[in-house]
Amino acid sequence: MRADRVFAYGAAAGLVADLLLGDPHRGHPVAVFGRAAGAVEKALWRDHRGWGALHTVICVGGAVGLGALARRVVRPSRAASVTLTGAATWAVVGGTSLAREARVIGRALEAGDVEGARARLPHLCGRDPQALDADGIARAVVESVAENTSDAVVGALVWGAFGGVPGLLGFRAVNTLDAMVGHKSERYRRYGWASARLDDLAGWPGARLTAVLAAVAGSDSRGAVRAWRADAAKHPSPNAGPVEASFAGALGVRLGGTLSYAGRVEHRPVLNQSGRAVATRDIERAVRLSRRVGVLALGVGVAARALATKKGRTS
Repeated sequence: MRADRVFAYGAAAGLVADLLLGDPHRGHPVAVFGRAAGAVEKALWRDHRGWGALHTVICVGGAVGLGALARRVVRPSRAASVTLTGAATWAVVGGTSLAREARVIGRALEAGDVEGARARLPHLCGRDPQALDADGIARAVVESVAENTSDAVVGALVWGAFGGVPGLLGFRAVNTLDAMVGHKSERYRRYGWASARLDDLAGWPGARLTAVLAAVAGSDSRGAVRAWRADAAKHPSPNAGPVEASFAGALGVRLGGTLSYAGRVEHRPVLNQSGRAVATRDIERAVRLSRRVGVLALGVGVAARALATKKGRTS
């Protein structure tokens, strides 16, 4: 079976599995990778960029190598190749878990249970919830849905279309490492530098595709493009900026502003200043937009893989 068809059938099956089943409840491959990466960190940690880069090479290289080995083993079988791609896609995407957590918080806010929403927010993002009122929690949820649409769905599909199973596993490894050691704490400022920079590079194409598709699938395409062009570069993250700005414009809301991470207050620029303040009802709107973007991303990935395969056969 051609590689583009393996990806198309496998990735579609993986997204359907995620939609129907969500994340695996036990033995999640990402959690297994996280434990392995933690063991490597325990052995290697030094307050030095070089040791952090070695950590990144070992962990990401191991994930990519495992994917390449598995692909080679199943290559003689069409069914096994599709099954492997589907299983890898299911393991690395997280659209259903993202939607579920966002909706749990949204329902709590709708019921007036702000304390319940605060208690649930850390399951979705790293914000300090205690300083947030209901509107602040809703804004944090919408921002997290936007950013994680790129990180947990679109980015994985982009690298899956480009590199098959090794691409899927490699992207999730990079993204997971960034979450583990890529933040600006005293322990990881130097050790996590390589992981953070690699995550920026790996996330670049998926973030731009997410922004484009949010403009296509949102209720205000012009507003999404306008907010992206005007405000994305103001965001401290080169990848979250385009995604959050495009989502803000597509939904007609304002994102950004003051927030707190682990006791550290940040004053981020407002994205889509002409929009209104985020309300609780916008959580469901953001989730639905995220779903549409994920489906469109699958279509783009399949088309890109088919085109690349066709060019390879004719060259």
